[in-house]
Amino acid sequence: MTRRFTAVTTLLAPTLVAAALGFASPATAEKIDLSTTTCKQFLTSSKDDITITLAWLDAYYKDEDAPPVIDSDKLAANAVKLAEYCAANPTIGLITAADKLFD
Repeated sequence: MTRRFTAVTTLLAPTLVAAALGFASPATAEKIDLSTTTCKQFLTSSKDDITITLAWLDAYYKDEDAPPVIDSDKLAANAVKLAEYCAANPTIGLITAADKLFD
């Protein structure tokens, strides 16, 4: 692991975890097209957009018959995994990264 990668993930991971666990402010009319979003775009998104995206990804990758429960520990762990992967692969599509990690 490079020193830069370690520094980025050390600083970025807590931010993503905080975003995942924080409360989003009222929604705006913005659309987030996850099919075209790169890892770099995700990592540089606003806290609100990161929170919304992480919640959406959490629901999307659950089993169809999974109970409607939000596991904040798992959500935070997945946020860290995604942040680390995206920091190392900024040009990869966000959905491609999520498929690799969570599918």
